[in-house]
Amino acid sequence: MKVQFSSAAARAALLSSTVIASAYSVPALAQEAGAEVEDDNIIIVTATRRAESIQDIPLNIAAVGAAQIEEQGLTELSDLLPFVPGINVVDRGGRQGNPIIVRGLNVDAIGSGDGNNNGGGTVATYLGEIPVFVDLKLNDLERVEVLLGPQGTLYGAGTLGGAIRYIPRKPQFNETSVSARAEAYKYSKASRISHETGFTFNLGLSDTFAIRGSLDWSDDSGFIDYVNVVDQIGVTNPDTADGLNRIKDADGEETLSGRIAARWQPAPWFDATLTYYFQEAEIEGRRVSHYRGLVPGLLDGTANVGRYENAFRVEEPNEIENGLLALEVVADLGFAELTSATGWSNFEDEGQRDQSTLLITLEYSYELFPSFTAFTREEGEEERINQEIRLVSKNDGPFNWILGGYYNKFTSAGSSSEFTPNYVPYVNADPLFFGLTDRPDALEYFSTGRNRLVELAAFGEVSYKLFDQLTITAGGRFYDYDLKSAATVDFPLFEPLSYTPLTLSEIKNLAFDPDLAQSDNGFLYKFNVSWEATDDLLIYATVSEGYRIGGVNGVGECGPFDPDATQGACALAPGQQFGPGPNDISIRDERQYSPDQTRNYEIGLKSTMLDGDLTLNGAFFYVDWIDPQLGSAAINANIPITVNGGGAESEGVELSGSWRATDNLQFRGSFSYTDS
Repeated sequence: MKVQFSSAAARAALLSSTVIASAYSVPALAQEAGAEVEDDNIIIVTATRRAESIQDIPLNIAAVGAAQIEEQGLTELSDLLPFVPGINVVDRGGRQGNPIIVRGLNVDAIGSGDGNNNGGGTVATYLGEIPVFVDLKLNDLERVEVLLGPQGTLYGAGTLGGAIRYIPRKPQFNETSVSARAEAYKYSKASRISHETGFTFNLGLSDTFAIRGSLDWSDDSGFIDYVNVVDQIGVTNPDTADGLNRIKDADGEETLSGRIAARWQPAPWFDATLTYYFQEAEIEGRRVSHYRGLVPGLLDGTANVGRYENAFRVEEPNEIENGLLALEVVADLGFAELTSATGWSNFEDEGQRDQSTLLITLEYSYELFPSFTAFTREEGEEERINQEIRLVSKNDGPFNWILGGYYNKFTSAGSSSEFTPNYVPYVNADPLFFGLTDRPDALEYFSTGRNRLVELAAFGEVSYKLFDQLTITAGGRFYDYDLKSAATVDFPLFEPLSYTPLTLSEIKNLAFDPDLAQSDNGFLYKFNVSWEATDDLLIYATVSEGYRIGGVNGVGECGPFDPDATQGACALAPGQQFGPGPNDISIRDERQYSPDQTRNYEIGLKSTMLDGDLTLNGAFFYVDWIDPQLGSAAINANIPITVNGGGAESEGVELSGSWRATDNLQFRGSFSYTDS
C-alpha cells in the first residue's frame, strides 16, 4: 500500500511531478502472456499485434508500464500523457470531457466544447482489445501503449492521428493474492484533502481457470469556486451582491470504478477472457476559470473573480456511467494466431449547466430581464457493439502478414432542455412584447437527437525482410459506413401549454431524417520501410493515411427566411437564405459535416547505446489534414456546431530518451515541437 501526500499548488505539483518522474523513475516492465522481457531497460509491447521490444518497432510508439504508473501515482490519462512526446490531454476536469491532442490535430480553442465522450475523436482508444472511449482510472493495468500516426491498418477502429491502448492485467492461474492501495493529496486552493482507495484480488482456481477483480473509489475535492450562484433562479439579480453565494471547490468528483474478469485456458493453444468493466462518476461542476474574462450581463461584462473562480449563476452537476462487457479469445492455429474480440459498451450521462451567457449574447430580450438566469438539463445514452477478428502470421521467415475484419454498430439518443424561470411574466408585462406561454416548468427550448451508425472495415499488412537489414511493409484498409440520424427542435414558449417534451424512450423511436442520411466508403494505405543499420540503430520512414467519419449537429432545420420574424435556434442548408441581402446565402450545411482525413509522413530513428543502458529515439513528421472537422457556430442563435474547414497541416519533431545511470537511478526525458 502506498500513501502519497502533496500540498503544493495544483500547477506546480503537476510540473514538478513530471520533472521528478522523468529524472528518477525506475523503468516499468510490461510483459504480455508468452512474451519475454529482454532486459530491465526495455518494455515489450504488442502494439503491432506481435510481442516486440519498443526499440525493434519501426513506429513512433511509447509505453508506460505498471511499475511507473504505481510508483508515480498516475491515476488517469492526463497524468500519464505528459511522459509521451507529441500528444497531450487538456485537463478540464470530469465535467466537460478532456480532448486528446496528437501532433497538433486540433483547431478549436482549448476551453471550447462541453461533454464529449470520444476524447475529441482524433485518437482511437482501446480497453484491452475493444475499441471504446473511457477516461479510465489507471488501476490494475499491465501498461498503457501510445502509438502516434494513423493506425487503421493494424486496428479495427479507424484512427485519424494515433491510438491509445489500456492493457489490463489478466487473471493468473494457481495464484491467490489480494493487494490494497491508497493515496491522499491536496490542492493548494482546496479546502479539504482528496483521496483514493482500492484493492485487487486474484483467485487462481486451477491450472486452467482464474478470476481477477478490482474495485476503486476516488474522491477528488476540486479547487474551482463558483462565486455568483443565485439564491433563486429568475428572482435573484446577479448584478447585485444580495442573494449570491460562493460554492467552494465546486468542480469535485467522486468516482467508483472496477472490473471482474474470468480467464479459461483449457489447452495451451486456446485462451479466453470474459471481463466486465464499469465506471460511475458524480461530478459537481465545471473546471473553468473566468479570471480576466468577460461574462455578458454580469458587472458590465467583467467577471470580477479570482484565478480559481468562475461566475456561473447555477451549479453544474453531472452524472456519468460507463460499462463494458468484453469477450477476448486467442487461438494458436500453428501458422497464425487468431484473435476474436467482442464488446458491448454503454454510456449514460445526465447533467445541468449554466446557459445564461449564451442566451444573453443572442440579444433576444433576455438581457433586459434584470434577474435573468437560464440553465440546461441534458441527458443521453450511447450503446456500441464491436466485433473484431484478426489473424497474425507466425512465420519465422522473412514474410509476415496481418489480416483483420471489423464491425461496429453505434446508437445514441439524447435531449437538451433549456429553462428560463420567470422570464415569461417579465416580457408579457411589457406591451411591446407579444404574449408567450407561461409554462410552470419555464421550459423555453427543447431539442432531441438520435443516431445509428453501422461501420464495416477490412484491414491488414504484409511485410518482407530483405538482406536481414531492410524490411518493407505495406498495409491497407477498406471501410464502409452508413449513418442515419434524426433531430428535432421545439420552442415550448410558443406552443400550447399542453406541449409535452419527448422522453428518452420516445426519442429512440423517432423516424430518421432522410436529409441527414450519410454514407461513405474508401481505401486507406500505409507504406513503411525500416533499415537496421546496426544491432543498435533502427531507421524508418512511413507514409500512412487516417480517417474519421462524419456526423450530424443535432440542430433543427431553419424554415424559409422571413424578414419580419426571428429564425430562432436552427441550422441552415446549403443555398438557404439567412438575411435580407443578396449575398446572405449559406454556403455550408449546418446540420451535418463530412468525414476528414489525414496523410502522415514520418522519418524516425531508434538507438540503443552503452550496452542497453541508454536509448535515444526521435521522429520528424508532416501531416496533411484534409477537410478538418472544427468547431463553429450556427448563423442563427450562435448554436455550437461542427463544420469542415478548407484544410490544415502540421509538422514537428518528437524526441525521447532514457538513461539507466545505475541499477537504482534512471533518467527519462522527452521533447516535442509542433507547428500546426
